[in-house]
This record gives sequence, structure tokens and C-alpha cells, in this order.
Amino acid sequence: MSASGTATGQVEHMLRQVTPGGYDAYEALLRALAAPTSGQVWMLLWHGQAGSPDAQYGNMEVDGHGYAPCVTSAQELSASGWNRSYEVVDVLEVARSLYPDHFGLWLNPHAPGGGLGVPWLDLRRIASGLDRQPAGPLSLSDPAIELPQFYALLARNAHLTPAVRALRRAWVQPALGSPYLAIGLDVYDVSPPAVDAVRGMMQQSVGAVPEGLPVSTVAMTDAHDPVAMWLRANARPFYDREAHAPAPGPGYGYPPRGAY
Repeated sequence: MSASGTATGQVEHMLRQVTPGGYDAYEALLRALAAPTSGQVWMLLWHGQAGSPDAQYGNMEVDGHGYAPCVTSAQELSASGWNRSYEVVDVLEVARSLYPDHFGLWLNPHAPGGGLGVPWLDLRRIASGLDRQPAGPLSLSDPAIELPQFYALLARNAHLTPAVRALRRAWVQPALGSPYLAIGLDVYDVSPPAVDAVRGMMQQSVGAVPEGLPVSTVAMTDAHDPVAMWLRANARPFYDREAHAPAPGPGYGYPPRGAY
């Protein structure tokens, strides 16, 4: 068997191991898909030819979510009966093009049982590095652990860091791995000096966190981060610079106190 055939076999072997709720096996599949040596798929083209400007992936909808269909080998392509064009590409490349539009990847939709979908959030993890993002699905909630000293110190340091607009918090339980406290950073400025200042703010504050409690940060401007999305929808800031700003005094648009 050729090296490419061995690599393709790795993906298909991992695919056969995945069962509902089997997050370890699913994570192994994602790693095989993300690897340059094994992560190739045959993308089914609805329009155009491979490499042409008008080439367009097929699309399908499952439970209200969009996916681009593909197959995992030349043998699966033959078994699918697909009679239009296709292109063989690295999943890493596909992931980068699909996830910003909230499209996932559906593997072998012709297979018994309908194949398997990789949601866009997992394509984002593949595109940015699997180890840099928590394994989903995520369970998100308000933190139940009381950390008054940490929050007070963090709010105080945030007030001294002009780049920080507001701070939010969430308790995150990944599908695999330990739960952790996430701090959502809402900032005015993303210039290198501002980023360094915010990083310093966190370093000065985490000493008040009990030993062994993991803390992570997430940028509230990240439109594709599931933790940031949850925080925007569900968490009130525990520090808000603008809420603590003094009220404007009399002046244009602000009548003197007691005026009607």
C-alpha cells in the first residue's frame, strides 16, 4: 500500500471507531484529519472543476447547520456514485475556508448510517490548532466557586489598565480535560503595548487564584469563540469601566441639576 493509502486508511480507521458520546475516539479522528500526512479529503464540487475560479463545494443542512460534503478516499468516492467533479485537499485548508462562514464538514454522507459531521467549531480548532482550543461540546455556566479576592484584585488592576473596557467570567467544562475559569477580556485597544499591558494585568492578578485552579482568557472580540459567544449572551460584566465612569456635568446636552 502507498504512503497516501496508509494515511487515508488512518482517517477511515478512526472514523469507524467514533460512536455517540465517544469523545476520545472523535478527538483522535480530529487529530488524524488535522495531520498533514493523513488529513486529505475528496471535496465534492457542485459547480466547476477543481482549481477553477467557479469551483463550488456542495452543501447540505443537518439539524439547521450547514456542512460541505466530502469522502475520505478514492474508494469511497467510487462507492458514493458521485458523477461530478471533485478536488483532493488537506482538511487544514478546507477548515480555514469553511469555519468563518459557520460551515462544517460532512464525511462520507453516502455511507451506512449517513456518515459523520464535523461541526464548524471543530474545524476552527483544526485551523487554529487542536491543543489551543478546548474540546467540545462545552458545558458553560456561571462560576460556582467563590473567589472574591481574585475578582477584587483583577477589577482593581483592570481599572489601572486603560485598554480594558470590561471583564466577564464563565465556568467551562470541556468534553475532554479539566474544567477551568474563563475570563472574557473586552478591550478598547489591541495594539502590542495594550496587549502587553492586559497580559501584565492578568499576571499580577492570578496570584490570588487558589493553587490548582486553571484560569484562561478569551477575547470578547472573537466572533467564532464559543466561550466568548456564551459570555456575550449570558454573562454580565463583573467589572465595567464605563459603568463606573462619573456622570457628565452640566454642559451642552446636559441641563443643570433641577432643570426641566
